[in-house]
Amino acid sequence: MRRLVLSTSVTLDGVFEGPADWSIPFWDDEAMRFKHDELFASDALLLGRVTYEGFAAAWPSMTDEHGFADRMNSLPKYVVSTTLEEATWNNSRLIRENVIEEVAALKGQTGGDILLAGSAVLMHSLLPHNLIDEYRFLLHPIVVGNGQRLFSAGIDSTVLRLAGTRAFCSGVVVLTYHPAPPE
Repeated sequence: MRRLVLSTSVTLDGVFEGPADWSIPFWDDEAMRFKHDELFASDALLLGRVTYEGFAAAWPSMTDEHGFADRMNSLPKYVVSTTLEEATWNNSRLIRENVIEEVAALKGQTGGDILLAGSAVLMHSLLPHNLIDEYRFLLHPIVVGNGQRLFSAGIDSTVLRLAGTRAFCSGVVVLTYHPAPPE
């Protein structure tokens, strides 16, 4: 059985939107190694429409000597969207309906982690169904004031259990959580 791992960058004030606008000053060798290891531990990506569109616009033209771009471009990508007409990025498949059942079926397969990058709307829909096995929040030491918050008002209360922390020299702290066992 595969694990579904959420990994997202977030500011001290809870903003996750537009990380390219605020995370770049904190990008260093430690962060690069972390993201490399995370991607190579995964054998599929699960993406919401907005994240997919951003990735699909950027990654196909990228190259690097570490194989990160090749890995991003070659991995199977499962895109959850009711509005996207087609998913044209290499190895992409649309999931338009029965999202919970489809994600549960993906997790039931053998293989490595399924990496859920960004995609807060998708995360919010999976959260009450306990489909996310691990949460990795890359907490950046910046307050941006504006932008979409990772957890918005109106979602149900959820308890997570701290599974690990890791601090980078840049000040970024990776907070890893697992779902708390039911009481």
